[in-house]
Amino acid sequence: MSRKGQNMNASAVFAGIDVSKAHLDVAVRPSEVEWRSPNTDSGAREAADRLKDLDPYLVVVEATGGMESTVASALAVRGIAVAVVNPRQVRDFAKSIGRLAKTDVLDARVLAHFAEAVKPEPRPLPDEQARQLSALLSRRRQITEMLTAERNRLQSADSTVRRRLKVHIRWLERELSDIDNDLDDAIKASPPWRVKDDILKSVPGIGPVVSITLLSELPELGQLNRKQIAALAGVAPLNRDSGTLSGRRTVWGGRSRVRAALYMAALVASRYNPVIRDFYTRLCTAGKPKKVALTASIRKLLLILNSMVKNEEKWNASVAEVRGMLISA
Repeated sequence: MSRKGQNMNASAVFAGIDVSKAHLDVAVRPSEVEWRSPNTDSGAREAADRLKDLDPYLVVVEATGGMESTVASALAVRGIAVAVVNPRQVRDFAKSIGRLAKTDVLDARVLAHFAEAVKPEPRPLPDEQARQLSALLSRRRQITEMLTAERNRLQSADSTVRRRLKVHIRWLERELSDIDNDLDDAIKASPPWRVKDDILKSVPGIGPVVSITLLSELPELGQLNRKQIAALAGVAPLNRDSGTLSGRRTVWGGRSRVRAALYMAALVASRYNPVIRDFYTRLCTAGKPKKVALTASIRKLLLILNSMVKNEEKWNASVAEVRGMLISA
């Protein structure tokens, strides 16, 4: 039975799955049933079938760089509600209940306890095209990092290794070009993505890499309200007040890759996008630190993008200015 059709009661079943390269460690509450399955296609199906028989209200899995995709998909196919959560949330929860030791079995128990106590909202899993796009984007990021490292090494390299470094750099540049072509083909192969990509790239400051990052890492863009999308991306200012102490609001959490892409986009937009540039300049003139002004610009840019995608409208500076004023209100 899916979570939506299941009544919450005292005997509801919750499960946590700790995903490692080799194994899936499963813990169930309140029955304390536990087992280990191999982290393979057949092992994921086996774990999902056993959980299906227990009729869980919710299963929680940590995001582990893609290793969780197989078991999460197997659970979703069987109609089991699954939430893929940020590992930091679970670590903070474990500390709050005094669980400091770490083993795969203990981690699974903490995940089950987290599912029972917090009940995070399950979100739809990305489809196969989105997973492929995300994988290509991750590989592009890795190659870019290797290229930067090799170019830095070349500057101070001994003559005995310079030729090898140049050969490797040329190979990495070809690989980067091939991946960019694959990313472009993936976008063109999906009509909905092509429409969103055209909308996003029409905004001054949004280039191909930022657009692809938003498409693959933030598929909820255009589907959530402004507070939800800002919190999901990790650009919503959060209070840290306690008693008589009042702290400065800060942004944290959310999807780090999305936030990093938006940071670079906002840097460019603060110079070349008239709406974001004027907003950023106004904050700096008012005495706001540049970092605070840039963070606010990131949030404003995201909210404008969210509204554009929702309304299927390309960039129009005058419309964006009005929309930006409403967002800031």
